[in-house]
Amino acid sequence: MFRIYLSLLIILFSLQNIQAQQIAKADYQRAVASLWGNINNKKVFNHNPQPIWAQDSSGMLFVSQNRLGRTYLKVNWKSKKIEPLLDQDRLAKILSDSLKTTVKASDLPIQNLNYKDAKHLVFTNLGRLFELDLETYSLKRLNRPAPAFFESKSPDGKWIAYTDKYNLYLKSTADGSIRQLSTKGERLYEYGTFYGWSDIIEGENGERPRRFSVRWSPDSKWIQTYVTDLRVAKKMYLLDWGQDDLYKPKLLGYYRGSPGDTDMVRMIPVFYNVATGAEYQKNHLQGTHTNPIQYEWSKTSGVVYQENAIRGYQAVELHRCDLTKQSEELLYRETSPTNIDNYSSEIFEDWGKVLITSERDGWKQLYLLDLKDKSLKPLTNGAYYINQVLHVDKAKGFILFNAQGKEAGRNPYYQHLYKLTLATGKVELLTPENANHDVFVSPDGLYFMDNISTPTQPTRTVLKSHSTPPLSLELLKTDASGLDSIKYRLPEPFTAIGKDGKTTIYGAIWKPSNFDPQKKYPVIDNSYTGPHTFTTPRNYTTALWSNQPFAELGFIVITVDGLGTAGRSKAFHNVSYKNMGKNLEDHRLAILQLGRKNPWMDTTRVGIFGHSAGGYDAGHAVLEYPDFYKVAVASSADHDFRMEKDWWPEMYMGWPVDSTYHQVSNITMAKNLKGKLLITHGGIDENVNPSATFKLAEALIRANKEFDMLILPSQKHGYQGIYNDYFTKKRWNYFVEHLLGVEPIWEFELK
Repeated sequence: MFRIYLSLLIILFSLQNIQAQQIAKADYQRAVASLWGNINNKKVFNHNPQPIWAQDSSGMLFVSQNRLGRTYLKVNWKSKKIEPLLDQDRLAKILSDSLKTTVKASDLPIQNLNYKDAKHLVFTNLGRLFELDLETYSLKRLNRPAPAFFESKSPDGKWIAYTDKYNLYLKSTADGSIRQLSTKGERLYEYGTFYGWSDIIEGENGERPRRFSVRWSPDSKWIQTYVTDLRVAKKMYLLDWGQDDLYKPKLLGYYRGSPGDTDMVRMIPVFYNVATGAEYQKNHLQGTHTNPIQYEWSKTSGVVYQENAIRGYQAVELHRCDLTKQSEELLYRETSPTNIDNYSSEIFEDWGKVLITSERDGWKQLYLLDLKDKSLKPLTNGAYYINQVLHVDKAKGFILFNAQGKEAGRNPYYQHLYKLTLATGKVELLTPENANHDVFVSPDGLYFMDNISTPTQPTRTVLKSHSTPPLSLELLKTDASGLDSIKYRLPEPFTAIGKDGKTTIYGAIWKPSNFDPQKKYPVIDNSYTGPHTFTTPRNYTTALWSNQPFAELGFIVITVDGLGTAGRSKAFHNVSYKNMGKNLEDHRLAILQLGRKNPWMDTTRVGIFGHSAGGYDAGHAVLEYPDFYKVAVASSADHDFRMEKDWWPEMYMGWPVDSTYHQVSNITMAKNLKGKLLITHGGIDENVNPSATFKLAEALIRANKEFDMLILPSQKHGYQGIYNDYFTKKRWNYFVEHLLGVEPIWEFELK
């Protein structure tokens, strides 16, 4: 009898376990309801408002949105009150009459709204430009001059520069006379042009898109341009199979170098003296089209500033060049044994200074370079990371910048706004709340809109000033009440210890809305190890973006920013330099640490997905850690950095190319695959060429490894429309089938 009862209990337990592992249409419905496109401005409103500042600095306007539509509001600096911007019913009637269509007041069809002044608004509708007089409500159609894509008028209006048959010409606006400046131009050696990032060439001998670029000196006496030299450059190729009216593939080509290549498009700086026609070509400074020398004109005639990020990204130089003397004077040089990734400069010639942001002393900080004596003075210092200079006011003597990691005891990724007083060197915190602050500064630097939020705290938008007395006017609060109807669950921040055994790393966890702590959930790692960015959300908007739908299907989803990613110290970032194959070790350790704390995480069933560099992560995970990561979806991935565009791997893996590229390649590790791997790519991806995905497939076949592959023939690097929907369903179901271990459902809609 005991054996019978025991057998019945075993059968009952097995049936309950099978039932627990089933997936239902309702699970997919919850996942679909959580998609960004189904909640943004449908379930949650005003999570990331942005200001439109008046051109005359008299105020600002902003838009409030709810289920009923949009409301346009303004703040006038004199009244310091929120008021309606316009009579929306009145404008709706005017637009209905003008556009010969029905226009709702709550859904005004206006784009690119511009606050010209307190009495006038400028906006577009279907490409047409209008000006609205707010006093008379008269609507005036404005004529926009056609953009001059292939010519450029001098500042004094006397000359028009243009190209013809690959040479550069000047035409007088006074009498129409023409002067030829260059004479050596020919096809593939072309003056006054550039090579665009996505200049696609159809057919083997097709023409690339026409391009034109010159920069006049302020006094109209000089022209700076480039010779685009394509004579030895090699192409990458694509086959477009996706055109319905073609029954053979279309050959597409584009010039793009890979790491270490020398047969690339070269950009040769060239200058012309307008009066004499004399040419000064800087052949010794020719660079690749992905990293040409940058120039900025001085106010002194014939003088130009030249900035060169030297290939390999371990040195950057700033020169002042005298074109009359054909001389170059070195003003600043910075070097690094790893890479220089977070450098920028802004020249303030009338101040006699250059404002530099640099990690030269271990943290990204501000420096002031003196143009006369070339001395460098640190303006800020400390163990924090300056993101961006937002405003410089030399007259009033202050700089506004945002930074992260300065406030002790807070999440080091939370961004705050600071004011640096130049006379005293004092750095003042302008956003004291313990949260992330996405800040927009007014053109005069006196006011700023502050979107205050965290991943679990909806956005509160406040208009502030740093004047005396300071202004603090609440403009909006996020309306997230619609999320309650779908029981939306926000992510939970966590910390772990990195692979060095001491550094705190940060991440977030997403759980299903019907989370049951008594269950065991497989884990999915949403990965993008950069290393030029970080991925864990720090504000409310980014917390809503992408991971909750996976959680609703029965998974725990995590993101984590391990050692080697951006936004912290230079030493933290350097961990990944020439070592990107080890970036996932912190992910593995974080998941194991979380699993020890949370018994509902099944760390024996771990999957991973990622796109682009994150796709490399996903493919690498199941090859570097085949006993830990069991399922991966790698989309549009750069599986071997030797096949990538040149600048990105050379920045993070070094130049020249060495054995480390081989060691971290997914292709060379294909024999390690044990789990399930889906590799996908857009067929005409000119950003990350699909060749590496095909090469990985070839290596997996040779290694006799079972895998899955999906090619979206008509898609580029980012999948669009129905193709993105198809991929979304495919990716969800790959984890449902192979990580959750149940039969997936295909017949459901994503809306």
